[in-house]
Amino acid sequence: MLGFDDSYEVCNCKRVTINQIVVALKDKENPTLRDIQDLTTAGTDCRHCIFKEGDNGKMKKKIYCKDILNEIKEKRVNG
Repeated sequence: MLGFDDSYEVCNCKRVTINQIVVALKDKENPTLRDIQDLTTAGTDCRHCIFKEGDNGKMKKKIYCKDILNEIKEKRVNG
């Protein structure tokens, strides 16, 4: 996904991987960032992994929950 291995850790605080997010959203008809947080706990601690604009950490993330969500939605629309 987006050039990253599925085991890439998106949320370091909660140790949530891309694969865990994808699996959690598999049955959601219209997934949201809130769904990612509720189902995986990603983005519920420091919140730097949610989206680029909210990343105030010293080490910027390479991929964000919002990027993954957008990719999932795009794949569903385009097949």
